Formats: sequence, C-alpha cells, structure tokens
Amino acid sequence: MAVRNETRVTQFILLGLSGNPDLQIVYFVLFLVIYLLTVTGNFLVVLTIYVDSHLHTPMYFFLSNLSFLDLSFSTVTVPRTLVNFLSQSKTISFNDCVTQFFFVHFIGGAECFHLTLMAYDRYVAICHPLRYTTIMNRTVCLLLVVSTWLGGFTHACAQSFPIAQLSFCGPNELDHFFCDSHTLSLLSCSDTFISEVADMANSGTLALICFLGVFISYAYIICTILKIRSAEGRRKAFSTCASHFLVVILFFGPCVFLYMRPSVVFAADKQVSVFYTIVTPLLNPCIYTLRSEEVKKAMKRLGGKKSFLGTNMN
Repeated sequence: MAVRNETRVTQFILLGLSGNPDLQIVYFVLFLVIYLLTVTGNFLVVLTIYVDSHLHTPMYFFLSNLSFLDLSFSTVTVPRTLVNFLSQSKTISFNDCVTQFFFVHFIGGAECFHLTLMAYDRYVAICHPLRYTTIMNRTVCLLLVVSTWLGGFTHACAQSFPIAQLSFCGPNELDHFFCDSHTLSLLSCSDTFISEVADMANSGTLALICFLGVFISYAYIICTILKIRSAEGRRKAFSTCASHFLVVILFFGPCVFLYMRPSVVFAADKQVSVFYTIVTPLLNPCIYTLRSEEVKKAMKRLGGKKSFLGTNMN
C-alpha cells in the first residue's frame, strides 16, 4: 500500500505589487503617506464628533463609526505591506494569513452593513423628519451599530472557515499584497469547490442585502425630494445624500468586481484591491468633511480649543 507524502505549507510568500526594488521604495513612500493621512483624517473625524456637542446626532454618530471602520480596515493590510516593501523575507505564516483574511472580511463586512445603515438613517431623516429623533434615538442607534459589527463578524466566520479547512502542499507564493480568497484557493491542493461556492454565496448574500437596503432607501428618498417645492430645499436634501451615495459607489464597486465571481485572478485585481483597501479609507473623511459645513466648523472650533490650551500652558 503506497503512502502519499505531502508537505504541508506553513507559510506563504506575498509577492506584493512589484518585484522591482526601485518601485518597492516608491510604493513604500506612497503607501506610507496615504496611510498616515488616512489615520490622521479618520482619527480627526472621530475626535471632532466625540468632542463637539453640536455633532452629537445620529448622522454624525454613524459617520464617526464609519471613520473608525476605515481606520481599522486600512490598518489590517497596510502596515504588513509596508514592512514587506523593505524586507527581503516577505513571508506570512498560515495562521497569520487566515487571521488577516478574517479581519479583512470582518471589518469590510461591517462597513457594508454600516453604509446600508447610513442609507436608512438618511431615509428616516428625509422621509420622516418629524419622527426622526423618536425613531433614531440613542438606544436604537447603538443597537444598529452593534448589529453591523455582528453582521461583519458572522460574514467573516462564514468566509474564513472554508478557507481554513483547505490543504496547501505547495507552491506557496501568493500573487497579492495581502491574503485573500481567490489567491489562496488557487494555491490549494484540495478540492476548492465547496469553499468557492460558500465564498460566492456568502459575499453574494451580503452584497444583495446591502444593495437592496441602499436601493430601497434611496428610491424613497428621491421620491420624497422630488416632492419638495422649493429648489433650495431639494438642493439641500440632495447635498445631504450625495456624500454617502458617492462613498457607497467607491466601496461597493470594487467589492462586487472582486468577490462576485469564481476564483479567477485578473490582472487588475491587485490595483482594484489597492483602491478599496487603501485609497477609499482615505477618501471617505475627505468626502464627508469637504461637503459638511458643520464638520468643518467643528474642526475649526477644535483647533481653536487646542490653540487656547497651548497659550494658557505657555
């Protein structure tokens, strides 16, 4: 009886975005600047909303949670990517790889649900303005935010478990800058049919639920806005929703492209992944703060407080 010898892969090599040393230095500087701006921008949004009592409303509470999610989402992938740009050894252990995969889908899934929640918040604010404070009270807002995190956690568990059960016998080179389902499935020496079906079904269900939630909310919102008689009123209502709708497109577009298909790797996958894991978390605070006069005024007040404290200390 023949005995089959299999060498189990205990670590992977992340090939990253380029094997060119000069390009890696350029990418390192670029990604470092983007990451520092992302952390600073999102942290400033969270701090401003927390400190300024004028922003203690459901809309800005949800915005602060979105900024925290963006900061976390970027932190899951960027620091290790930066280290790999400067390191000769670009390895990641199997356990660390699965852990990174879990948190990418945990925070990414939570953000999908949270963007849907923000669409519902805009629906209540525009379609039921007189009942807004009653419907979106503090307790309801907290429960809704917790539910988005629980939804992301459930999504990540359903994504990670099939991947963790796969066998990897070699090769161990992942043509990506972080661990993701398509590249991992292609390296597996076991049958990936179940994991691929689970991947598409899970991601498909998440995308469908979130898309329907956003679509239905905005269908009611648009119908309500069109009934507003004054042009100024319609402009303000559209302006309130425009920022959120742009963020939804920037986040959901790449996700649908990457995960609503079988494990086939395209040349543009890494570029699209860079956009939604690194660039989008930077754009979100910019989009909201540049379009929100209240946030800009709050940031000026926060800056004034810091200057005042600094003067008194001196």
